[in-house]
Amino acid sequence: MENTIQLLFFILVIIPSAILHEWAHGYAADRLGDPTPRMAGRLTINPVPHIDPWGTLLLPFLLFFLTSGSFIFAYAKPVPFNPLALRLHKYGSAIVGAAGPAANLILAFGLGALIRLLDPSSFTFFLSIVVYANILLAVFNLVPIPPLDGHHILYSFLPDRFYAFKVWLQRYGFFILIVFLIFFFQTLRPVMSWLFALATGQGFF
Repeated sequence: MENTIQLLFFILVIIPSAILHEWAHGYAADRLGDPTPRMAGRLTINPVPHIDPWGTLLLPFLLFFLTSGSFIFAYAKPVPFNPLALRLHKYGSAIVGAAGPAANLILAFGLGALIRLLDPSSFTFFLSIVVYANILLAVFNLVPIPPLDGHHILYSFLPDRFYAFKVWLQRYGFFILIVFLIFFFQTLRPVMSWLFALATGQGFF
């Protein structure tokens, strides 16, 4: 029963964390001169415009039941932006792509600092779940596979001679991502473990 409560709390945490993630993308694009997110109504803390019925509501609960809580993930509706409207044409997309994970890491390390200041309790334990959820969102989204944020960063730094590779990765990114989730997701755990310990001073979940 206790584990079920913790997992349900994790679902309730990862949903607003995913919304924060998408808001940060929109904020970064807006600051770089692209009005698209603002025109789409996405520069708001109101969660409703950010909710994707599948990724925000159904997917986390479906994964909860299908995997018995061993893997839970959620995402909000992607924020639209126009790379050509960004002031920094070469690296603007990389900044917008990195903004979402950066927001999650800022929240994780802010709460991690609070955990370090407080005595261990049920409250700090649930705070650590929030830290873990945000580290998961940040690290996973930095994987350079479309449609994850990492591909915007990768594309910004790849020379023009890799154009064909970009097109290929964009075309088959979804299938590559499925393979990654099935066979290679665990390779992210050492990074998440290190960030979690760095933020909270505690061992990983």
